[in-house]
Amino acid sequence: MTPSRRWPVISALGVIQILTWGSSFYLLSVLAAPMSKDTGWPLGWVIGGLSLGLLVAGLVSPRVGAFIGEHGGRPVLAFAAVILAVGLTVLGLAPNLPTYLAGWLLVGLGMGTGLYDPAFATLGRLYGAEARPAITTLTLWGGFASTVSWPLSAFLIEQVGWRSTCLTYAGLHLSVTLPLVLLVIPHPPVRPAARSEGPVPAVRLDGRERRAFLLMAGVLTLGGTIMAMVSVHLITLLQARGVELAFAVAYGALIGPSQVGARIVEMAGRARHHPLWTLTAAMVLVALGVTMLAAGLRVVGLALVLYGAGNGIYSIARGTVPLALFGPERYAPLVGRLARPGLVAQALAPSLGAFVLTHAGADAAYALLAALALANVALALSLWRVR
Repeated sequence: MTPSRRWPVISALGVIQILTWGSSFYLLSVLAAPMSKDTGWPLGWVIGGLSLGLLVAGLVSPRVGAFIGEHGGRPVLAFAAVILAVGLTVLGLAPNLPTYLAGWLLVGLGMGTGLYDPAFATLGRLYGAEARPAITTLTLWGGFASTVSWPLSAFLIEQVGWRSTCLTYAGLHLSVTLPLVLLVIPHPPVRPAARSEGPVPAVRLDGRERRAFLLMAGVLTLGGTIMAMVSVHLITLLQARGVELAFAVAYGALIGPSQVGARIVEMAGRARHHPLWTLTAAMVLVALGVTMLAAGLRVVGLALVLYGAGNGIYSIARGTVPLALFGPERYAPLVGRLARPGLVAQALAPSLGAFVLTHAGADAAYALLAALALANVALALSLWRVR
């Protein structure tokens, strides 16, 4: 498929990613407080729904990747649209906390079948070794998820309340996401006849490849931990250093544009460098940002711009590095297997951060983030030795 014919597919996946991220991972950023206030459910349990969903997503990711590798991503993404609609409907109608948490089990299944990793696997299955530019472009679309969803969620809550907001997102998945999948995402290329007969062979890795896989899994685990801790606890951490709430929120708003800007710079490079350069640069930028924060330097804005830029191209690297390391034939199942540790880490990291903040204080939380970020730089550098 020529690059010009790929744009409709990438654009459709981009819209799907904005709606999927906005109605799942970013949903509680705006809805959690109104939910807790309206229902009386403890805020910790309300937010815990997202952790439960991420755990489900991590559990199903390996099977999702294997399925996409054999059958393509079209049926998986269609299923994600439907199950997200069902899960959001359960959230919107939940009469009690157990039903609400059950809704997050369904939303988590939708996350595991509809967020970045299934989308990356879909592109890898469609375009093979030439999927890298498409993956990079898709992350640029995904960078606008919070930019679109947070104001939309705030507007909907103001107009119709949090329950109808969940139902509106459910309707958008059925009226926008599902048609885009069915009408725009093509069926994957047919496997050669010799490969399509008999049971699907297990993905095998030799010794060097297995070391590379474990190192990449470590990068994703630490990266997911850092991202989730910063996303949930950044305002608290900044306030602990004497930053007023209004300024803390303003500083936090720098992360999103920095992510998008860094992705644009990566796109401008037109894949002239090995993806490990992108991964290494991402880990170095993240480490610089969180280490500057941990050291208490009076350059909070610069530190968060560096962190945001690193986090932005990290999203690209997590999709392109496995393609370069393991090739297109094994890409989809391996991306599914690699997704699990990162998603589980994201599910557990907010609780870890809260525990450290409560029992050891903000300085310990900053030190933990810096240590994790520096460890991830070491893991990224180690990947160069086994690539």
